[in-house]
Amino acid sequence: MNDRVRWGIAATGGIARSFAQGLTLVDDADLVAVASRTADRARAFADEVGAPRAHGTYEALAGDPDVDIVYVASPHSRHHDDAILFLEAGKHVLCEKPMALSAAQVRGMADAAHRNERFLMEALWSRFLPAYPVLTRLLDDGAIGQPRLVEADFGFRIPVDPEHRLFDLAQGGGALLDLGIYPLNLALLVLGHPVEVHAVADLGVTGADEQTAAVLRHRDGALSAIKAAIRTNLACSARIAGDDGTIDIPAFMHCPQHLVVTTAAGVERIDAPMLGNGLHYQVGEVHRCLRAGLSESPAMPVSESLALANTMDAIREQIGLRYPGE
Repeated sequence: MNDRVRWGIAATGGIARSFAQGLTLVDDADLVAVASRTADRARAFADEVGAPRAHGTYEALAGDPDVDIVYVASPHSRHHDDAILFLEAGKHVLCEKPMALSAAQVRGMADAAHRNERFLMEALWSRFLPAYPVLTRLLDDGAIGQPRLVEADFGFRIPVDPEHRLFDLAQGGGALLDLGIYPLNLALLVLGHPVEVHAVADLGVTGADEQTAAVLRHRDGALSAIKAAIRTNLACSARIAGDDGTIDIPAFMHCPQHLVVTTAAGVERIDAPMLGNGLHYQVGEVHRCLRAGLSESPAMPVSESLALANTMDAIREQIGLRYPGE
């Protein structure tokens, strides 16, 4: 790995734009190329974000010799195929969450990364924001005793638009994969992988889940309750209850600026502000792993992405959510 890491971005949507902005806060990162499915859109995006090179196909980006790693920001339904395209071309990959539509697809991506000896990580940026390592330390130090229950939700109300990615099943739409992954991430981070899943949902006119709720049982009797919605305004907060206290994560729970710890000793607010839009923190982790010669991140290993995908598979099975081709 050179002194600087050379990035490419696949896709030109809002999250790709935000990621490009985040890269500007990383001293040793260079955005050298972007790609879209049309040359005009790629060129316009490159001009907007200051990338010197624009590719009108993903295949051209995969063949760019000056790109070390690609951030895959395409719709959920394309993550599997796009990530494998870049991995097979010898690029490392940071893939926007969710890693893929299903656990089977995640395994296929992991196999491609292993086969080509490339780095692969799901861009679940929450785990790398300042508040989440603080949360992990608090739990490890026993600040609230043994965690017993996680309650978390994330949702908002937007108009139904069959062509919008959140309502279009062909793009992997619905509340669960796009928003529910954040409460699920917290539940698995705190309580470990679930051993039992119970879920219900309201499927809208497009077939996408407009609101979903699930209760998960974890080891030692611990429970988590998660909700996600695209047609309902939720609190977007979380609470971790332990034997000796609670930790509250205020809105927005996936990118909080502080935590509140309540125990018999009193209430303590712990500030953990993030810089910029927060997307650069995961980039720092990627660079650290690449320079250490790691194929995945210890903080967000592929096994954790697979556990999330398995859990969402179980929820989708119970609520009857299917994507085209399944």
